[in-house]
Amino acid sequence: MKKLFGLPLLFAMFSSTAQTPGSETIFRNVNVIPMTEETVIRNQDVVVKNGEITAIGNTGTVKFKKDARIIEANGKYLMPGLAELHAHVPPVDDMEPMKEVLKLFLYNGITTIRGMLGHPRHLELRSKIKSGEIIGPHFYTSGPSFNGNSVKTPEAGADMVRNQKQAGYDFLKLHPGLTKENFEAIAKTAKEINIPFAGHVSFDVGVWRAIEAGYASIDHLDGFVESLVPGIENIPEQQTGLFGMYIAKKAEESKIPALMKALKEKNIWVVPTQALAERWFSPHKDEDAFAREPEMIYMKEETLKNWVNSKKNVMANPNYNAEEINKFIELRRKLIYECQRNGVGLLLGSDGPQVFNVPGFSVHHELKYMVDAGLTPYQALQSGTVNVAKYFNLNNSGLIKEGYVSDLILLEGNPLENIGNTTKIAGVMLGKHWISKQEIAAELKKLEKPKQF
Repeated sequence: MKKLFGLPLLFAMFSSTAQTPGSETIFRNVNVIPMTEETVIRNQDVVVKNGEITAIGNTGTVKFKKDARIIEANGKYLMPGLAELHAHVPPVDDMEPMKEVLKLFLYNGITTIRGMLGHPRHLELRSKIKSGEIIGPHFYTSGPSFNGNSVKTPEAGADMVRNQKQAGYDFLKLHPGLTKENFEAIAKTAKEINIPFAGHVSFDVGVWRAIEAGYASIDHLDGFVESLVPGIENIPEQQTGLFGMYIAKKAEESKIPALMKALKEKNIWVVPTQALAERWFSPHKDEDAFAREPEMIYMKEETLKNWVNSKKNVMANPNYNAEEINKFIELRRKLIYECQRNGVGLLLGSDGPQVFNVPGFSVHHELKYMVDAGLTPYQALQSGTVNVAKYFNLNNSGLIKEGYVSDLILLEGNPLENIGNTTKIAGVMLGKHWISKQEIAAELKKLEKPKQF
């Protein structure tokens, strides 16, 4: 995708925590996880000025101004900010719920998001974030969805592509239900006018054509399981289940290498959203247990009830078999691992907010699920830092390095030893703005909803 952000953006946040022009912030005696390689550089001073990392060196050897803001970070770990590459910002006219979701991402150390269901007001939101008028991570947005209901003819699909390009959306979001003919018109027009397309793979299109067409990313591993099932062309879509969950038992794992080869050769990025499968489809934990998790306090009662019902409905389906669904989950884990092993680019995304995936919090679940799939903590972190910078063609992001943007997370534990330590946030730095652990707690308190469960 094209580079949308060069110099660090200026964000309007808490006046007490923002740097004044020309001032410096120093993280003193911190352990740096640079993400240039799997290492920790201990006892460093890191200096930030005007949204950029200006100096890194052994504690006591780096010069900084007398009026610099000093963050005592002894024993803590500094890493680049994370990304949520399958985020959902409410597609509504009201800006307030959008702001609330952005805060949940940011307070969880998410400094970049890719919105996967666009709305005309998201263009305004992106502009206000960029100008500093609204709090928020770097924001890339799709336009409204391309799906079986919104695209009825090839001509309508092509027109919709041109209209979204003209409107200024960053990419196109594809949803299920597209016919082969309508998809071909969308993909052809998108290539002609140079706008990326990403998201779901329609059943009639299939993952092989999706790869050939050059998706910017395939999300949810959509179409992957189906591609491994012999005779899939003879199986009605309604019998396959979401992401092939009801036919995974028929998948031939011997077909996985060919799938990986095609993804790698065509440079198709993959956003697994494994949190969606592990939390929505898996039989290991029931809906009431998920509903009682602490982070659910930030979701409205109506939303939480819908999530509970969604999981109940999936598990009540006559085709749902707990043992077979467990094998489906395991197959997805294997596919994630094989992507990593074969050099297919993985991107961190959890589909928050979605069933039991609270914005921001769900990204940390996704990291754990990636590790459960066989990735090392470092490889999982790459999917939300270094890989994101590569995906967006950013040459000053995703690493802790002089000259790079100061989108940073200060952690109280080493995530390379235990990926769960990404949740132990001591503070977040977004460009020129520092948000302490205390401020995060206070702001999150304001976002709590009346307790339901």
